[in-house]
Amino acid sequence: MHDAHTSDVSPPPPPPVPTHSTPAQGSLRVRVRYCECDPMGVAHHASYAPWMEMGRTELLRETGVSYAQLEQSGIFLVITKMEIRYRRAICYDDVVEVRTSVAGGSRVKIEHAYELVLAEDGGHGKAKGAPAADGVAGSSRPLGMSLAVATTQLACVGRDGRITMLPDWLVVAKQE
Repeated sequence: MHDAHTSDVSPPPPPPVPTHSTPAQGSLRVRVRYCECDPMGVAHHASYAPWMEMGRTELLRETGVSYAQLEQSGIFLVITKMEIRYRRAICYDDVVEVRTSVAGGSRVKIEHAYELVLAEDGGHGKAKGAPAADGVAGSSRPLGMSLAVATTQLACVGRDGRITMLPDWLVVAKQE
């Protein structure tokens, strides 16, 4: 007997193959938008996660593979751990360089490290009338200053949500 439920489901495409080597690090610049800030013009802590995601996905894109292609083939990377250390305030209209690097991993997970660096001061070096993030009113933020550091760990799962192996080209070689 023919089962319509199984015959109508086509298998996912094979995992994408990169056209370039997998980079160990990369960077991009982000201008802080008004909607990413609290009423004092300071970037809300929830804004940092999307900036880091942009860093990871652009690092992946440099291989010639997009995250959308991974998903279409049934490979999903889910965050299992995120840590952020806020060093100085990031403010409205600042341009922040998000530096992303592959920090480790295994056959089923990838770890990234991030540094958010001031690339251009948007003219709001501190919240109006408030002390800077280090508590010193009027303190400056020189270009190139590290504003935050972070790490993430992503696990590879299939469409069913179960842990699965990363494609070989995404597996991080163990450092000796």
